Amino acid sequence: MTFNDLRLIEPIVRAVADEGYTIPTPIQGRAIPEALAGRDVLGTAQTGTGKTCAFALPILQRLTESAANAGGRGGQHGRAPRALILCPTRELAMQIMDSFVAYGRHLPLRHAVVFGGINQARQVRALRSGVDVLVATPGRLLDLINQGYIDLSKIETLVLDEADRMLDMGFIPDIRRIVGMIPTKRQTLLFSATVSTEIRRLANALLTDPVLVETTPESTTVELITQRVYMVDRKNKPALLEHMLRQDKVGRTLVFTRTKHGADKVTKHLRRAGVNAEAIHGNKSQNARMRTMAGFRSGVTRVLVATDIASRGIDVDEITHVVNFDMPVDAETYVHRVGRTARAGASGVAISFCDRDEIKGLRDIERRTRIQIEVADDAPELVYQAPATTPQDDRPTRRPQRPSFGGQGSNRNRPRNKRSGGAFAGGRANNPRGNRGPRSAGSGAGGGRR
Repeated sequence: MTFNDLRLIEPIVRAVADEGYTIPTPIQGRAIPEALAGRDVLGTAQTGTGKTCAFALPILQRLTESAANAGGRGGQHGRAPRALILCPTRELAMQIMDSFVAYGRHLPLRHAVVFGGINQARQVRALRSGVDVLVATPGRLLDLINQGYIDLSKIETLVLDEADRMLDMGFIPDIRRIVGMIPTKRQTLLFSATVSTEIRRLANALLTDPVLVETTPESTTVELITQRVYMVDRKNKPALLEHMLRQDKVGRTLVFTRTKHGADKVTKHLRRAGVNAEAIHGNKSQNARMRTMAGFRSGVTRVLVATDIASRGIDVDEITHVVNFDMPVDAETYVHRVGRTARAGASGVAISFCDRDEIKGLRDIERRTRIQIEVADDAPELVYQAPATTPQDDRPTRRPQRPSFGGQGSNRNRPRNKRSGGAFAGGRANNPRGNRGPRSAGSGAGGGRR
C-alpha cells in the first residue's frame, strides 16, 4: 500500500512525497480511510508509529473539500477554527503544528498553535488572521476562550492526541469543558499509545459509534528495541551512566529521571564528566526548553535528561539509546519512554537502571509487557547480583528477540565481546537511514508523531 492507494487528494500526496514518505504505517493505513469516511476513530498504536499523520491527512482533506463545496477558501480573515487538536504538552503541540504545516503546504488552509509558558500576543495575532486548524494545550485554550479570542462553534473535527497522558496529567475536566463548547454534530478522533479502562470510558463518552483501530497489543514495546536492565545501587547509577556514554556506539541519548531535581543533578554530573548534556523539565521556561530541544535535534547536545511530563512530544530522529536512570512507575510509562528510540522502522537500545527498591516495579513491567528483560553484567564493579525469580513472580513466558548489532536479524549464534561494547552496543549505529528501505511517515519534523 502507498499513500496514493488511500484516495488522498493530489496536493496532500505531493506534500507527503515532499517529506520522503511513500509507505503508510499500519495505524495510518487503517485509520486514514475511516477518518476520510467521517467515522469517529479510537486509535491505538505504539509510540513512534505515525499517529499524527493518521489524523492530520484526513482532516486536511475534509476541510479542503468542505471549503470547496461551500464555494470559499480556507484561512479567510477572522475565520473561526474548524478542526481542533488537543494535546498535553507544549512540545507536542509545536510538533503537531509542524506536521500540519508540512502536510498542508499545498492547500489554502491556515494553522495556528496555542500553548502556555510564553506571551500570548503572537498567538492572538494568528487567531485574528483566521485559522482552519487549531492545535492547543487545554489550559491556554480555555484562557483564550475566556478572553474572547477563540470561538469553537464552527468545529467540525475534534482530535484528542496522547489521551492517556492527558488523563494522567489531570486534563480531563478541562477537556469536558472544551467539548461542551463544541457542536455535538462533529467527528471525534481519539488517539493514544495505550488504552486503559479510563480511556475507554472517556471514548464512550465522547465518540459516536467509533471504529477501533488497534495495531498493537496494549503495553507492548517495539520489536526492534534491544532492552536490557542493570541491577545497580542508586549511588552507583551516575558512574554507570558515565560508563555507558563512553561506549563507541552510544550516540544521541535520552535519559529519564523521576524528578526535576534529579534531572538537574544528573545533568551536572555529566557536564563535570565532559559530556554535553542538557535538562528539560517543567521548571524550565518555554524559550529555554525550545533552545534545549533545538540543540538536541541538531546534535549539538548529545544527551538530553528529561522528566516524563517534559518528554511528551520529544520526537527526534536517530536517538540511539534511551536510559531509564530511574525506573518508570508503571508499564505504560515504560512503553512511552523506550518508544523514543527505534522510530520509523529503525532499531534502538533501551537501558534501565534498577535499584534494589525498584525490583518490584521491574517485575510488574515485565509481566505487563510480557517480556523478560535481559539482565546485563558487563560492568561488574558497579552492579549487584540480581535476585533469583520464583514461580510466584509470574514471570513472562516470552523472551524478546535480540537484534544484531546492525539492528536486523538475530545474533544468537554470534560470539559476544564485552569489551567491544557490552550491553550498551547495538541500535542504529550500524544501520544508516539510507539502508532502511522505503521510508514511512512515522517520525521527523513532518512525520506522524505518535
